[in-house]
Amino acid sequence: MFLPLLFLMTILTGCNSDADCPFGVPPAASAIQQGIGVNIHFTDPQPGEIEMISAAGFRWVRMDFKWDATEPERGRYDFTAYDRLMKALEASGIKALFILDYGNPLYDEGRPPRTAETRRAFVRWALAAAEHFSKRGVLWEIYNEPNHSMFWPPKPNVDEYVALALDVGRAFRSALPDEKLIGPAVSEMDFAFLESCFKAGLLDYWAAVSVHPYRHTEPETAARDYCRLRKLIQGYQSGTGGRREIPIISGEWGYSAVWRGMSETKQGAFLARELLTNVANKIPLSIWYDWRDDGTERSEAEHHFGLVTYAYRAGQREVYEAKPAYYAARTFNKYFDGYVFEQRLPVGRDDDFVLIFSRAGQRCLAAWTTSTGSPHRINFPSSESGFNVFRHTGQPAGAVGAIDKQISLEVSDSPLYLIPSK
Repeated sequence: MFLPLLFLMTILTGCNSDADCPFGVPPAASAIQQGIGVNIHFTDPQPGEIEMISAAGFRWVRMDFKWDATEPERGRYDFTAYDRLMKALEASGIKALFILDYGNPLYDEGRPPRTAETRRAFVRWALAAAEHFSKRGVLWEIYNEPNHSMFWPPKPNVDEYVALALDVGRAFRSALPDEKLIGPAVSEMDFAFLESCFKAGLLDYWAAVSVHPYRHTEPETAARDYCRLRKLIQGYQSGTGGRREIPIISGEWGYSAVWRGMSETKQGAFLARELLTNVANKIPLSIWYDWRDDGTERSEAEHHFGLVTYAYRAGQREVYEAKPAYYAARTFNKYFDGYVFEQRLPVGRDDDFVLIFSRAGQRCLAAWTTSTGSPHRINFPSSESGFNVFRHTGQPAGAVGAIDKQISLEVSDSPLYLIPSK
């Protein structure tokens, strides 16, 4: 019995060694449009706000689509606030990921939808919302962090969540089969919760699996988790249309600038490394948390996840003060929008990264190290004669040329982007 059991554990838990999970996976066709997004907390943007989001290159926003805010009376739905938001987003070419979430005081005193009656009401509302915004490219996410007691009080119950998600999935397939549904938007990488969802058959209804890979460690550590999750998905996949690629979405992930060891400068570097890690590991959609700081209290970590500061500045060209993370996002989108990961170059150390991305025959590189020591020099092969070098926040950092088809570059824990010289 030992060997079959060990084999089964390998299939279900995924990777067992670094060799099973190399950093970087070639991309695959995906049902989800590739892009970078940001979480927001409003339906009525301030003048100039959406324009600033768009100017950074974001093509998605993720936003709660709250049940209690859109069904004020039983059976009467009011989506006008989200109509206004969609109008503002579409004017800038931005798509919406709406989270179908939370309770409604009209049903079970606002508790999570855990009874059959409340689930039926939730499904009717979800279908009404999806039909109202149908054919507009919305991604519909079933709930937000149902494995967290803050969002599924008094404590998470995966069976309750699965019952709700299955009801929604069946209803979407029957009534609105062209609308894309994703889930479960788990807090961190909760493999036990995810596996319960897959075991129940939810992969048959989801266009993607969404997770929130928060961590206090470096962004590159997510690569192994993605590998494990991808193998778990493959092990449970049973779609009726034959085997299909079910991508993983990084639906919410950021670093507070006031966490221990963090700063606004380091937050910007980690944003760049997070996006590079995701793109290199087959994640078609990465959504940063958060767009704007939620406050100014230095001791409150939740106030400092934003790309921009809290105060609105009416009449200025940039209506919020941009943090280094904003410029990091803008620079990443400027140089890597539309590029796909090609390979990671071996440079002799596991903590040094040189990634190649390509588009229409052109290759750009990103290079950095996770070493906490002082910057050091690396060498790697290159078929290009030379590159212009830019810091992850956009400032020029000189140029490098190939000598005997080798590039020599000094790297630090802040990425450098190498763009071929014209």
